[in-house]
Amino acid sequence: MKNDLSIIILAAGKGTRMKSAKPKVLHEIGGLPVLLHVIKTAEKLKPQKIVVVAAPGMDDVAAIAKPHAVAIQKTQKGTGDAVKAALPALKGAKGDVLVLYGDVPLVRVEDLKALLKLRADKNAGIALVTMTPNSPGPYGRIVLNNDGTLKQIVEAKDGTAEQKKITLCNSGIMCVDASKISAWVEKIKDSNKQKEFYLTDLPAVAAAENQKTVVLEVDPQSVGGINDRLDLALNETLFQRRKRMEMLESGVTLFDPETIYFAWDTQIAADVVIEPNVIFGEGVSIGSGSKIRAFSHIEGAEIAENVSIGPFARLRPGTVIEDEVRIGNFVEVKKSSIGKGAKINHLAYVGDTQMGDETNFSAGAITVNYDGFDKHKTVIGKNVMIGSNVNLVAPVKIDDGAIVAAGSTITDNVQANSLSIARERQTDRKNWANEFRKKKKGKKK
Repeated sequence: MKNDLSIIILAAGKGTRMKSAKPKVLHEIGGLPVLLHVIKTAEKLKPQKIVVVAAPGMDDVAAIAKPHAVAIQKTQKGTGDAVKAALPALKGAKGDVLVLYGDVPLVRVEDLKALLKLRADKNAGIALVTMTPNSPGPYGRIVLNNDGTLKQIVEAKDGTAEQKKITLCNSGIMCVDASKISAWVEKIKDSNKQKEFYLTDLPAVAAAENQKTVVLEVDPQSVGGINDRLDLALNETLFQRRKRMEMLESGVTLFDPETIYFAWDTQIAADVVIEPNVIFGEGVSIGSGSKIRAFSHIEGAEIAENVSIGPFARLRPGTVIEDEVRIGNFVEVKKSSIGKGAKINHLAYVGDTQMGDETNFSAGAITVNYDGFDKHKTVIGKNVMIGSNVNLVAPVKIDDGAIVAAGSTITDNVQANSLSIARERQTDRKNWANEFRKKKKGKKK
């Protein structure tokens, strides 16, 4: 039988080593605040309650934690004190209390499920996540009993030379018996140089009541915390590698995976091909059979099936691309819907536009959507031909089947199947060029 579950996420740290005006848990990995990575992982466990612990004045942290409860740690006196601040919100909780950290964004849901199962299977008071990092230096060392249960956690600064040789380390993540946690937290002492209450003392408190602590070792990369910009960059690198592997395993072709960057919510169907040096921002979905060519930047765009994008294309938020569309090199599309089979092959800007099926939007053409104060919409029908270097000054409508001649600036609506020309008639002055050169040469003498 599955235990009830409550989750505490500790997010009160200011992160001074980030050298930033905003809390470290609001810095982003894959375009999503670090704290939200943790919350989304926690939500997959379907707990009865999630409580986020923040510091006073962290209104921005509290805002992104919604709709979950927020507890305020009035004075930052250690992780034990932070958990204590959350416990009133969990009054009457049963089963498990899982303690996570708001600055550990890559923790895996499968590891957390294994931790919960381990505590239940072993009938333990606490189950603790451990790791074997490449450089165990600053981490608390895990000293085990002969039966593999926890004997003690030794802080690195307090360990003997022999204890510092231990490579198994504490991650801080733990699952605790909900019926015991409040009483045990109350027994944590601040008898240390920092005069703080450490959650790492909880297993010793449990042991005093003959309650054992069992340990689960996981990949250290999945439980690495963020304390400074280097940690942030390392976590971003690990996140991207994880996303690339997910894409490859789901049937997406990546020509040069290490040069392709995904957002946390990027959705790509099987049989999509992505060339090198492509960046995806938030809110992108791509249908099967499409190809994203090199050096393209895409965010907030829905791309259907068998579409070709790029190279050197930019799709901005609000863009919807239907089947079999071709968006070529140095094309920018913003807040526009592009109909099936339409072509915008090169050197064009399309903004605030509705474009119909099979329309051709030629090189150098643009929609002039901004008048200096407001944005206006351009509506282009089906099977329209927009010639090169055309300016469509919005608001304007080009009906089905119309042709707009190259070099035109269109300010009025164009009727269906019409030819619209809006430019001065060409005039040629015979021998003018030779006379002009003679004048210029004469001035140089």
